[in-house]
Amino acid sequence: MKITAASFLLLLCLNLSAQSERYDVFLPISKYMLKGDAECLSAWFDDNLDLSIISEESTASKAQAKQILKAFFSSHTPQSFDITHAAEKANMKYALGSLTAGGEDFMVTIFVSSKGRDYKIQQLKIERM
Repeated sequence: MKITAASFLLLLCLNLSAQSERYDVFLPISKYMLKGDAECLSAWFDDNLDLSIISEESTASKAQAKQILKAFFSSHTPQSFDITHAAEKANMKYALGSLTAGGEDFMVTIFVSSKGRDYKIQQLKIERM
């Protein structure tokens, strides 16, 4: 039963992957940041990514990054998240966002690149403002 529920959740998360050039990849990513949903957000992670959470920097596997982000969200419950700037060049896109979580304000930087028709997060940075 748990495996079925987890599989269904993962399918829901993956169902929102990028489908066209005009698709705004940051819409679902923003939604998962606001919810503090490390599980669905991790569906957007590349196999390995650069991760920086409050000055703790590492290159992490998808599974490691999910656990690190889960720990962050458990101690910093998101209240709001807004993309303040986004840009793209060739197959790369990035966004800057403002996150209020656990009574603190953070600046979030997200870099994604296209992998075929999908986008994957290459770098995620959360810094105190």
